[in-house]
Amino acid sequence: MKKTNTIKPALTALVAGACCVAGFFVAPVQPAQADTYSNLVNAQNQHAASVQREAQLKAQLSGVNSELANKIIELDDLTNNKIVAAQDKVTQANADAADAQEEAQAAADRLAAAQKDKETLEQQIEQTGKDYDDAHAAVAQLAREGMHGSSTSEVMSVVTGSSSTQDFVNSMQSRDALSRNEANAASSAASTLNTSKNRGERLAAIEKQIATLKTQADQKAASAQTAAQTAQNERDALEQLRAEGEQRRDELTGMVSSLKNQTAAQAAQSVLLASQVDSYNQQYQKEQAQSAGQVQNGQQGTTGGNTGNSGNSSYTPPASSGGSSGGQGTSNGDVGNRYVAGQCTWYAYNRRKQMGIGTPSWLGNGGDWWRTAPAYGLRVDHTPQVGAALSFLPGQAGADGTYGHVAVVEAVYSDGSFQISEMNVGGPYIMGSRRLYNPSLYWFVH
Repeated sequence: MKKTNTIKPALTALVAGACCVAGFFVAPVQPAQADTYSNLVNAQNQHAASVQREAQLKAQLSGVNSELANKIIELDDLTNNKIVAAQDKVTQANADAADAQEEAQAAADRLAAAQKDKETLEQQIEQTGKDYDDAHAAVAQLAREGMHGSSTSEVMSVVTGSSSTQDFVNSMQSRDALSRNEANAASSAASTLNTSKNRGERLAAIEKQIATLKTQADQKAASAQTAAQTAQNERDALEQLRAEGEQRRDELTGMVSSLKNQTAAQAAQSVLLASQVDSYNQQYQKEQAQSAGQVQNGQQGTTGGNTGNSGNSSYTPPASSGGSSGGQGTSNGDVGNRYVAGQCTWYAYNRRKQMGIGTPSWLGNGGDWWRTAPAYGLRVDHTPQVGAALSFLPGQAGADGTYGHVAVVEAVYSDGSFQISEMNVGGPYIMGSRRLYNPSLYWFVH
């Protein structure tokens, strides 16, 4: 089954206009410095883009009441700078917390293994006593099983009569009754096993090791707890910023509608839309986490699969009747969202539903919507309208070369440009927005 559409390039700026960043000449970077250098350049680029965006926004808001203009600029800064930086901190803090927890678990596992060794050794000591020499016993067994010849009985007396492994080695090396090969073989085996201690000495060594491991485990556990708390603090800070964004957006919505200057109104609407997109991102992330929790608990979702067509691959949509007649939205063929969760088709269905617009459940991949929609009574043309689905042809404006793409029109401007929102540009569930021009190049599904 085919994977649903995705588009490859990064998101373009929310406010019209390209962003240029001055280049840097730097000396070759050593591998160990690559990450630091990359982060530095990214930070410089982001800062330059932020400065240019703010300057452009101020220019577009020229002539607007200074209090209102400042509120719009502050919301833009909150959405595109502060929230983005806070999200990066959350991502890093979550990764650090996961690493710390993994290290803490590894330390706990090592401690548990050492404690198990101690328990086993204590049980052995109860049976044999602390002075039992495993090395001596092992070499004795080796001698019994592997030595042959007229001197075997004499070797056995040496083995059983030795008080320690070293005593045995010394005795073996001094016996003229054994051949040189037999002596060398026995001596080599005994020397190897002589590194072992008797059970009492090994128990003391393990107890010492356990004390060290317990200290390490406690330290790792404390570090994991600290990292987890840091991650929670960063998440709380991000939530506070998003709550602030909600409040500022609600406050500005009514004020922006009073703007008479079209350029200023369009710029303000772009800022509001960017804030709204961030809110949608958060909503979908929570839904994704809840769905993941349901799957882990054995509750399967209804979308499933890895195709952008439907959950029922045997269903064939009606053949297109062509033409451009029909209205906006339809209940014909709408039996719920049957598109793959996190994909552009899934988002377009949900977004249109939020706008009160019905969408058939079986329109196929994003690049197919313009062709399949007329069969369900939907109007298809080259005129952008708020709520319309923009069906990108394969490869068009960065759309996937096989499956195309689909987005939703959020705003239409007097200069012929229009704003869209979309999903799965940077990956499943990731939303974005961009401004496009030349609507005659695109198919809009109403």
